[in-house]
Amino acid sequence: MNAPDLKIAARVREGLPYPRGATWDGKGVNFAVYSANATKVEVCLFDPSGQETARIELPEYRDETWHGYVPELRPGQIYGYRVHGPYAPDEGHRFNPNKLVLDPYARAHIGELKWDPAVFGYKVGDPQADLSFDERDSAPFMPKCVVVDPDFHWHKERVWRPVPWDRTIVYETHVRGYTKLHPKVPEHQRGTFCGLANEHVVQYIKALGVTTVELLPVHTFINDSFLLERGLTNYWGYNSIGFFAPDPRYAADPAKTLQEFKEMVARFHDAGLEVLIDVVFNHTAEGNELGPTLSFKGIDNASYYRLMPDKKRYYINDTGTGNTLNLSHPAAIQLVADSLRYWAEDMHVDGFRFDLGTILAREPGGFDTHNGFMKVVMQDPVLAKVKLIAEPWDCGPGGYQVGGFPPGWAEWNDKFRDTVRDYWRGEAPPKALAPRLCGSPDEFRRRGRQPWASVNFITAHDGFTLNDLVSYNDKHNEANREDNRDGHSHNRSWNHGAEGPEVEEPVRALRKRQMKNLLATLLLSQGTPMLLAGDEFGRTQRGNNNAYCQDNEISWVDWNHDDRAERLIAFVRKLIGLRHQYPVLRRSRWLTGEYNEELEVKDVSWINTGGEEMRQDQWDDPNTKVFGMLLDGRAQETGIRRRGELATLLIIFNPWQDMVKFKLPAAAGGNAWTLRADTNFPDSTEEPRFEIGHEYEVTARSLLLFQLT
Repeated sequence: MNAPDLKIAARVREGLPYPRGATWDGKGVNFAVYSANATKVEVCLFDPSGQETARIELPEYRDETWHGYVPELRPGQIYGYRVHGPYAPDEGHRFNPNKLVLDPYARAHIGELKWDPAVFGYKVGDPQADLSFDERDSAPFMPKCVVVDPDFHWHKERVWRPVPWDRTIVYETHVRGYTKLHPKVPEHQRGTFCGLANEHVVQYIKALGVTTVELLPVHTFINDSFLLERGLTNYWGYNSIGFFAPDPRYAADPAKTLQEFKEMVARFHDAGLEVLIDVVFNHTAEGNELGPTLSFKGIDNASYYRLMPDKKRYYINDTGTGNTLNLSHPAAIQLVADSLRYWAEDMHVDGFRFDLGTILAREPGGFDTHNGFMKVVMQDPVLAKVKLIAEPWDCGPGGYQVGGFPPGWAEWNDKFRDTVRDYWRGEAPPKALAPRLCGSPDEFRRRGRQPWASVNFITAHDGFTLNDLVSYNDKHNEANREDNRDGHSHNRSWNHGAEGPEVEEPVRALRKRQMKNLLATLLLSQGTPMLLAGDEFGRTQRGNNNAYCQDNEISWVDWNHDDRAERLIAFVRKLIGLRHQYPVLRRSRWLTGEYNEELEVKDVSWINTGGEEMRQDQWDDPNTKVFGMLLDGRAQETGIRRRGELATLLIIFNPWQDMVKFKLPAAAGGNAWTLRADTNFPDSTEEPRFEIGHEYEVTARSLLLFQLT
């Protein structure tokens, strides 16, 4: 299309190549965009109706960055780029100035993508496929960028101190789904940052006892066309297209998205709660060679994406989504590092969970923790102060790397998830569970890492909820309209005799007890526990273990609780309270089970039903089901060699189908055991004492916690 008349072009100045993006200084806006292979870059200005009002060529090119300064532009100005250069897919270049592209550094977006053939750089349906060239203007169908005023009065936020790792309890949730049905949130605020900041919501989370709220992706993302065609949507948001902008769909007032997010963080901080965000730096929404041209592909495809070395037309797909961000390239590393610092410094978030985190440490030769990105993060003074959690796997060769990340990182530990699930359904022995209870030292005890590096979880957004884990043997993903082919089929779940919610009371009661067993194992284990929002009251997704496309009641949290759900909430609060009360449950030193002759103490002992230490033949016996974990509070707490002064605890596990008599063992420092929790009597307020040597009748499929007194 022909460019509009440029009345302001004469006033354009050279500007600066940094900071990248559109930066307002009070008098005008500096535009800077990286592209090593472009021949010309134009910034296009739009009015609120989406009409292009000006097209301005950025006058300077320095350090592979195109830049220019436009006086008198103000926050609220809508813009995008058109980038000129070779359209040579076989060489890795896909420049097409007919396509409006989003600024990778945009702090705010407006509008949504309208799927139209014009948003593709090639002619859809052409026999030459992506080797063809499309001349249609994509601007009418594209979301756009917005110049922002970053000012926010953070002084209203009270003095804030991050939560130490050893005290951290993560609560994973979704901005939209958590409040969409919340009766105490005003209807127009439900499903938004504003709704999540509602005082009733914040008070509930705080009262639960968790310390850290982890939000599924909030970066601007794209709804996949194949989902929209089915009447579905990308609910989880793992399809990012902007790494600096919170998605306006999560704002009560899209024009104030940035302010709403910051206000939400401030309100959580006021309550003493941390905010982590799930970030997707492994791929973008542009897909493979047949995907649309939305941003990076049209700005500098050869720099931002990993391409096949001998066939640069095609993308390396270590993510399973069509493309992989090229974290071997300095510009891509800088983009990610700048994004992280921005969210930490300007948005005040307390940390990040990295989706398919192995991608971040992947070089052409494979996973390497000494890669460029890791070096950047480990030496960065800002990022050194925030929490970094990796999902330590991807779809590429050698992509499973649990325990392989460097010091300073925590990692999702799926071995904890799988082993605990198997143990409580009778498929894993005590010797498999024991290391998981200790923070998985077999995976994480290296290079000075501490037990908190293991992020323990039973359930997460991806998979069954806790309720469904004990209610379904098989996935039921029919609502995803993929003939139930999607989602994992090996869920390590057990319906306890009947599939689905319609069961007799004995089965219902057993399921509830199993949920308590799983929750108790999670919250009483060494490491960092992560709780899926809604599991504390038994939320269901009706057997759907892949609800990524269900923006409806399947995924939304139902706040209409019955008495049974309220009792489960109370039990979870009690467990979390016990974890906070007893530091021995969250030690900074690894449990070894070795006798310390100098201090005359053993940090952990494994107890059999006779009240004695487990023998090797009992560990190896497949019939051994029930055992105890004795945590001695006198064990050395830090590197200083002196006895600890913590409480001594005994945890008893019985996954067996019958009651088992367990002789309470002798332990130094007390002559009786006080019962603090029993999943068979979760509502009991009594805490009876039992003498050492008492044979306690441990109910079938139950977990108990005793304190030495």
